Amino acid sequence: MRTIPIIGLPVAAATYAGAVKWILERARRNDRAHAVEAANTHVAALARSDEGFGESMRRFDLICPDGMPLVWALNASLAADEKLTERVYGPTLMLETLKATSGLPEFKHFLLGGKQSTLDRLTQKFAGDFPNVTIAATHSPPFGEWPESEFELIADKIRTSGANLIWVGLGCPRQEHWIARNKDRLPPGVYFGIGAAFAFHAGEVKQSPPVFQKLGMEWAYRLAMEPRRLFKRYFTYNSLFLYHLLRDRR
Repeated sequence: MRTIPIIGLPVAAATYAGAVKWILERARRNDRAHAVEAANTHVAALARSDEGFGESMRRFDLICPDGMPLVWALNASLAADEKLTERVYGPTLMLETLKATSGLPEFKHFLLGGKQSTLDRLTQKFAGDFPNVTIAATHSPPFGEWPESEFELIADKIRTSGANLIWVGLGCPRQEHWIARNKDRLPPGVYFGIGAAFAFHAGEVKQSPPVFQKLGMEWAYRLAMEPRRLFKRYFTYNSLFLYHLLRDRR
């Protein structure tokens, strides 16, 4: 997969198949912690405008184009036969990875983040949808800042479970900072910054219709659902993404 900088963020020209293949190869190798992100315009613009977050993202090994604007920006630099036809949407990447590991006991999943009730719903749903997938363990961390002992508890749980696919749903940018800053001391495996995927798959937050996703308008749907929480974020970072993209191209 070619990697192309989009407003400074090294985004892979990835498909679901290519991303899953990459992920399973690293999980099977199990030699160190690898970090994967499905990046949208918010992630890209934040990495450009916030030095600390940009530093964290530089520690990620695979950054997939979650948002259609990133796909369009990638395609502008790709040959006709290389152009992408779809994004690598984080929640769908999670499902595709679960599907690919069905019936393969060498792959074990760990769910980190969110409320215990959310993790219980996820575990139950995945057991029904993917009965031959191993959810090795889950962990709901405390709200707010964690003591150092919490990292040791999490790392020990991951290590004891034998998981090599670890889904981290702490919200952006916390999950990216946590993975990046602890990457050298985390147990081997592939760590995903997975954002709202837990809430989506647990049925706690409704995903936008496919037509909105295809048109790159998922943000508009989510903004309509949660205007007070998301207005500032979308207005600020969508504007920053467009500004930096146009400036870099000029």
